[in-house]
Amino acid sequence: MLITGAELADGRVRDVRVRDGTVDAVEPTNAGLDADAGERVVDARGRHLLPGAVDAHVHFREPGASHKETWTSGSRGAAAGGVTTVVDQPNTSPPTVDGDAFDEKADLAAPSLVDYGINGGVTADWDPESLFECPLFALGEVFLADSTGEMGIALDLFEEALAEAAARDVPVTVHAEDETLFDESALDGDLGGVGTAANADAWSAYRTAEAEAAAVERALDAGAESDAQVHVAHTSTPEGIDAVVEAREGATGDAPPTCEVTPHHLFLSREDAGRLGTFGRMNPPLRSEERRAGVFRRLRDGDVDVVATDHAPHTVAEKRRGLVDAPSGVPGVETLYPLLLESVRKGNLSLERVRDVVAANPASIFGIEGKGRIEPGADADLVLVDMTNPREIEAGALHGAADWTPFEGLLGVFPELTTVRGEVVYERDPVTGAESFGEPAGRNVRER
Repeated sequence: MLITGAELADGRVRDVRVRDGTVDAVEPTNAGLDADAGERVVDARGRHLLPGAVDAHVHFREPGASHKETWTSGSRGAAAGGVTTVVDQPNTSPPTVDGDAFDEKADLAAPSLVDYGINGGVTADWDPESLFECPLFALGEVFLADSTGEMGIALDLFEEALAEAAARDVPVTVHAEDETLFDESALDGDLGGVGTAANADAWSAYRTAEAEAAAVERALDAGAESDAQVHVAHTSTPEGIDAVVEAREGATGDAPPTCEVTPHHLFLSREDAGRLGTFGRMNPPLRSEERRAGVFRRLRDGDVDVVATDHAPHTVAEKRRGLVDAPSGVPGVETLYPLLLESVRKGNLSLERVRDVVAANPASIFGIEGKGRIEPGADADLVLVDMTNPREIEAGALHGAADWTPFEGLLGVFPELTTVRGEVVYERDPVTGAESFGEPAGRNVRER
């Protein structure tokens, strides 16, 4: 495949040749990259070519909850959104806490359209010996408070897990909330009705911002003591991000701590709780508009390392319950790039910053060979977008199993073409809107 006249994130206009699954050449347009006989040529003039996103935090729900999502449906959403690598979390049923559970999930991942990593989990029953024999992406998310799957663990087990991971140079991702600082009284008042009629703001009052900040600091301290590489998942507060930045600046090892934020903590706040109800319940919860704006500033200014979705789908029926009974989590893998690219279009972020936090940085932090960049020798994980053509996000137009999105009605810039190692896995005609998907192309990024 030869892609001609594409503008890269840094503003250079280039022709890009794809051959044998990798980027073969990146040259100035009209510099002599002529099409070979029978080679597909994509005229990308007026469009941007970006590296495929690495979503370091998804829950594709298999095994155990395929009515919520499958590797097929989840990876279709990923491909349509420009995500070419996903990292699945361990809180499935059974949880991915030993070698047998890892193998079961790896078999289920075979139909994936996109590349993937599989994380291992930590519970009182985990088996680190068999788990670490597997081609594990990372350890985590390790839950310091219960969430979906009830995998919250005590500090002593967390420290044990850090030591096991550090001994093997395996990164550890952490869900950092201190449940001793949750405000139980927030759930004593009027919690409203079910679904969108629920008082979802009470969930934000219950799982406090202070609970996150304290847990982040504790996780960072434990990581420093064990010399483990700690990545703080879905950081939802400026205080949590600042704690990671401070620890990073004082780090002496080769793998300083890092953090991620999610699109729902960047683009939604407690001000949206009234319309979302339980469809806006997640862990950690939505924060105040002031804190949301602070998180976004830290993304813009370079303090945030990664944007990942914490894609955690549930069915409409499951979410349409009372506040206490509804499950936590929102879908988001398909809207990661579109929402961030719309922020670029509005002038709120640079395109290079978006490229870094969704592609280059996660690939570098987690040591994913060949991912996150458009350069000779890199995997041809490519996304073609027209930055002048945003569209409203509509649940009915998305491709995951969940029939809803918390971002309904917001604008996003969606891909026209997505490739995984040179294979077209998604394509949309910009004129007719007709869409097509390729054959499953995914493989475990730890098995190159």
